Amino acid sequence: MMKKQTSPRPTKQDRGDVTREKLLTSSIDVFGRYGFDGATTRMLAETAGVNLQAIPYYFGGKEGLYIAAAEHLSSIIIGHVGELRTTILERLARLDSAGEPMTSEEARDLLTRVVQRMIALFVSRQSESWARFIIREQMEPTEAFERVYANVMGPMIGMAGRLVATILGEPPASEHVRLRTLSFVGSILVFRMAHAAMLRQMNWRAVGADELDILRRHAAELVATLGSRKEGRS
Repeated sequence: MMKKQTSPRPTKQDRGDVTREKLLTSSIDVFGRYGFDGATTRMLAETAGVNLQAIPYYFGGKEGLYIAAAEHLSSIIIGHVGELRTTILERLARLDSAGEPMTSEEARDLLTRVVQRMIALFVSRQSESWARFIIREQMEPTEAFERVYANVMGPMIGMAGRLVATILGEPPASEHVRLRTLSFVGSILVFRMAHAAMLRQMNWRAVGADELDILRRHAAELVATLGSRKEGRS
């Protein structure tokens, strides 16, 4: 008679990883809703469904958990856009190495892909808690903002700036390109930061497949208008 197969019992390391993951995932939402000062360690532990002592054990305290949550948030976002970002950065590096410029057409195509990926991410339910966390850090920056900016926001804005500069035919470090890039990024962020207003304005109850397709086409139009005129500059 064949013996019944049993699953291996989880090790202490496995259980620790699960506990740590629960705290990181739930704390992004709790900190986003209540801020660092408003979120108590008891609230954080209960939301995660773990023992209160897990916070000092794994993170040294609430501040350590807050910083770790910011880094965890960065890794989640990178997981959604990392492959495309790597593709674009490698392409730029190859062109720089060969001393060849990227064409405006290729820059538009790559920027369109980035924007469409970001809009899809921003309108997802998953990004709600991320937005709360990041908005708080935008209003009152802490070390957590430095982690998110260094790992995600800075590199993404910098990469977008390279593409915008190519489309406009201007140096990436110029003040105009940097401002134009920030304004362009802002026109994408509005779909998350002003999500309720977007739904009301568009008379949508939610963003489903049809609505997302409309937003993807809109993203392509936003990129297409870049550099189509000198924006009032002589």
